[in-house]
Amino acid sequence: MKRLLRSCVCLVLLAAPTLGRAAEAATPDETAREMVAPADRAIDRGLRYLASIQLPDGSFGDRGQRMGSNPAIVALGGMAFLASGSSPGRGPFGENAQRCVDFLCENTQPSGFIAVDGATSHGPMYGHGFAALFLAEAYGMSPRDDLREKVAASVRLIVSAQNPEGGWRYQPTPTDADISVTICQIMALRAARNAGIHVPTDTVDRCIAYVKRCQVDDGGFGYTPRDRSSQFPRSAAGVVALYSAGVYDDEAVTRGLDYLDRQLPVGGRASRGGHFYYGHYYAVQAMWQAGGDRWTRWYPTIRDLLITAQGGDGSWQDGNGQAYATAMACVILQAPNNQLPIFQR
Repeated sequence: MKRLLRSCVCLVLLAAPTLGRAAEAATPDETAREMVAPADRAIDRGLRYLASIQLPDGSFGDRGQRMGSNPAIVALGGMAFLASGSSPGRGPFGENAQRCVDFLCENTQPSGFIAVDGATSHGPMYGHGFAALFLAEAYGMSPRDDLREKVAASVRLIVSAQNPEGGWRYQPTPTDADISVTICQIMALRAARNAGIHVPTDTVDRCIAYVKRCQVDDGGFGYTPRDRSSQFPRSAAGVVALYSAGVYDDEAVTRGLDYLDRQLPVGGRASRGGHFYYGHYYAVQAMWQAGGDRWTRWYPTIRDLLITAQGGDGSWQDGNGQAYATAMACVILQAPNNQLPIFQR
């Protein structure tokens, strides 16, 4: 059955008390628990590492790097805590999740733009998209009027920054677009709509058209509609962008999944080229939504790779810092737990 984002009977109509029970209502089934079980220790060590480097203000002390204050990294850390079953203020990592919420709310500008002075990359809309996604997920678990307004403002900014092609780019202005920034925004819009925040149907429709124009002949996705070369990370993002926009039973999705299937790491090894964690963050979502044989092939492979890649202190390594890689790895490994509303089938 299609779960159309554009449907009026979406979770948009849920009452606020129901939203607070979102995480409690979703529990992993026995098969999912069995799949995750080999990674339980790695997940626990990873979450404890993140908690140990979190600063009182909610950001992360990542080897002294300012990247630990980047909104995307704070949001990903928060997502890792939520994926464990904690919610803001509740559960073993509830206080850590709450600190992430407070940090991002504190750095939400009146315009709705979520950015941190001195910790913004060359593409601040990446950080905004991840942060808006996390805040929407948090609002769905613990509805607060002040948090709702922060999410609504962040959504209005995303809508206003969509360019004429239907996508988004580095800056909060409607001038250009690429698929990597676009996926961040459409996931945030999906999470916000799930939590009862209005998202214009036209914004979603235009995004779908843009993402489909980025698909190339082999089923993968180019960086823009004019780039006809496919790569694994952005192709995984392209499939998830369509899922987030409510496109499920569609040839574009099937072709994208077929492309990803051909990228399945084999022989216990995977390319550690650019954007490894980014690519697998989206790929695990794509395969989780696809289910069936695709999922049962994909998850154990990336699970085992990540377990072997974990450091002695519980962290994972990446050029963007340990906080980033560890948060990404924990989210990937916990996907079958079905705790994050944005991941739920």
